[in-house]
Amino acid sequence: MEIGSGPIGSCSKEQQKIYRDWFNFVDSDGDGRITGNEGAKFFAMSKLSRPELKQVWAIADSKRQGFLGFTEFITAMQLISFAQDHELSPDILKAEVDWENIKPPVIEGVDALIAKTKSSTTNGVALNGNGITPNQPSAERTTSKSVKKLPLNAVTSIADGLKRLYIEKLKPLEAAYRFNDFGNPLLTNSDFDAKPMVMLLGQYSTGKTTFIKHLLRCNYPGAHIGPEPTTDRFVVVMSGPDERSIPGNTIAVHADMPFSGLTSFGGSFLSKFECSQMPHPLLDQITLVDTPGVLSGEKQRTQRSYDFTGVISWFAAKCDLILLLFDPHKLDISDEFKRVIASLRGHDDKIRVVLNKADQVDTQQLMRVYGALMWSLGKVLNTPEVVRVYIGSFNDKPVNEEAVGPMGRELFEMEQGDLLADLVDIPKKACDRRINEFVKRARAAKIHAYIISHLKKEMPAMMGKSKTQKRLMENLEEEFAKVTFQMLNNFERS
Repeated sequence: MEIGSGPIGSCSKEQQKIYRDWFNFVDSDGDGRITGNEGAKFFAMSKLSRPELKQVWAIADSKRQGFLGFTEFITAMQLISFAQDHELSPDILKAEVDWENIKPPVIEGVDALIAKTKSSTTNGVALNGNGITPNQPSAERTTSKSVKKLPLNAVTSIADGLKRLYIEKLKPLEAAYRFNDFGNPLLTNSDFDAKPMVMLLGQYSTGKTTFIKHLLRCNYPGAHIGPEPTTDRFVVVMSGPDERSIPGNTIAVHADMPFSGLTSFGGSFLSKFECSQMPHPLLDQITLVDTPGVLSGEKQRTQRSYDFTGVISWFAAKCDLILLLFDPHKLDISDEFKRVIASLRGHDDKIRVVLNKADQVDTQQLMRVYGALMWSLGKVLNTPEVVRVYIGSFNDKPVNEEAVGPMGRELFEMEQGDLLADLVDIPKKACDRRINEFVKRARAAKIHAYIISHLKKEMPAMMGKSKTQKRLMENLEEEFAKVTFQMLNNFERS
């Protein structure tokens, strides 16, 4: 199963030309996006009911961006064409439909409108889906539609809205109180535009790299698989025009990549960090993060040359899903693994546990292994809720039925389906997650501002600064209590 790799959204070159003409017609401001206001009138020309069109838009805009690009527009047109002859159900994407050969929908009067648009443009008047625009001066006519900039007050997606809120409201507050000096670097456009990320954690040889290979159905550039600790660095696997590996120092200063904050971990870490790019439909939707195996036994005494748990914590804040992989023969949670899991606190909703290579033990042993794993996790994850554990063997080899039997194979298939469904939902929930993280950051920045403001007021204007600093540092809990009391009073007044 692959995410976003289905045939819907793909079509022949002839149909693509038709859809391109329609897209340009509907895209009245030429920004390469069709918003709800722009698309409503055009979609209504299909004569479908409002609930049906609402369902078409929801399926086409699966990432909940608030607009349709050209690919999503093609998907919407194919769904409309299907709905004109059949009933549209929520499970339409799972149905066996030959999307590539489905004919364009019947849109009444669209050909006449497009012809009129072209004729009017030739005669000096530009006509689009929302009305007629008088001819512009010659200097403006030579400017391509694609480079026409939106007015500053126009927001066509959730990401754009968050960017605007951050630049106008939150960033000035963070800069004024130096929020970025306390482990929270200022956000850039790439942080808002980045694809959802999935990070894999576990001890060595628990199948992290093999899991990625299983999802992609091929190796990513630079991947090494073996019984020994083969992955000795953090590898970000993302979409790219060709297969290549980019060193960490390069990727950390790349303006279009959301990894600039990693420079704070120093050159020792960046030498153990790289990006693997390759064209793949799954990577068009999500980015995968492969990590070095967590050390155990005597290896724990060997200190890493960088702050491993700090890097994990940084990625955990950026990721949408964190997979903890375990092996039936490696259930012990080492001291370093405990520190890693502790660094994930605050991101408990992102954590999923995978008991990999489960076909290496028989059914009776698997029950004992599952119980032992839940007991170990209960001691480390300080939460009353039971964490979700997926059981399976996530590799390209057939399930060992001699060990698990036919019932075990059916169980593995169901568990794998559930896990992949969880991964499929990531792009759909990306905007919700982004809003949630933005709100968390805004609250943290507000609390930080209250604390810094309070401490600054406590400092003397002239004499005794060193003594006051020492007193405040020794009694931070009391000062925090004062800030909390002040915040509560302000909240009650408002």
